[in-house]
Amino acid sequence: MQNKAKFGPAGNSDSFTARGYKSFRDIPKYIREMNLDVFEYQCGRGVRISEQNARELGELAAQQQVGLSLHAPYYISLSGLEEQKRLNSARYLLESAQALRPMGGQRIVLHSGSAGKQSREQALALAKQTLRYCLDRLDEAGFADLTFCPETMGKVGQLGSLEEVMELCSIDERLIPCIDFGHLNARTQGGAANKEQMAAILDTMENRLGRARAQQFHAHFSKIAYTTGGEKCHLTFSDTQYGPEPEPLLELIVERGLYPTIICESAGTQAEDALYMKKVYEQLLNRS
Repeated sequence: MQNKAKFGPAGNSDSFTARGYKSFRDIPKYIREMNLDVFEYQCGRGVRISEQNARELGELAAQQQVGLSLHAPYYISLSGLEEQKRLNSARYLLESAQALRPMGGQRIVLHSGSAGKQSREQALALAKQTLRYCLDRLDEAGFADLTFCPETMGKVGQLGSLEEVMELCSIDERLIPCIDFGHLNARTQGGAANKEQMAAILDTMENRLGRARAQQFHAHFSKIAYTTGGEKCHLTFSDTQYGPEPEPLLELIVERGLYPTIICESAGTQAEDALYMKKVYEQLLNRS
């Protein structure tokens, strides 16, 4: 069977409650109704799902053939100057792994923090050191099989440029980048919007990490408004002022035989916009 890209939302769209759904138990049915493939469970403000509920969600998702990933808490800081903050990051990732395992998922997306008062070089070196420490703790706890996905970030002050994420992922082969195209477009003032620019991102990933990881990378996609400091807010696909548009990326994915997991983070229409991407992708695939 041909490997194919997978599409789904980050968290629940407005239409989830509009259709009368209320519980986490309804998520897999909703995703299947929307003809999507995956769902990224949001733990940005902390891991609050119990093991029992995580297992139930995983069982229901398996019945509907819906894949699950998880976004770790936003306040992870691999590059924080305070040692306790860095040690806490390992705990937050461990809590994330403990939630994802009973869900039957594989991938955990994480933010790396900011440079703060350090140079970017110092912050990156510290983040790499902390990430190695986190992976060691996860190994000791029995989570060596999970995949962790450092994310490219949207604000200029955040640690998370394309090059910085490549450097983080270079320390261990279980690390697969989460390429957020909206974030990269925002932090570069529109520099990740066209097909040539997106191709350069994919080339960098393959050159730095190899074909195997580049083929199945994790992605976030949404249109994002930005200022000179980078990301301002997430938009929907109906926006015509800011990018990026998804079609160039989808063309590249088909042309290059890639099969990423693409999670849409549009503001309230993430499931609908994910479905739009899936439809365009399948049309391109059928023509190839």
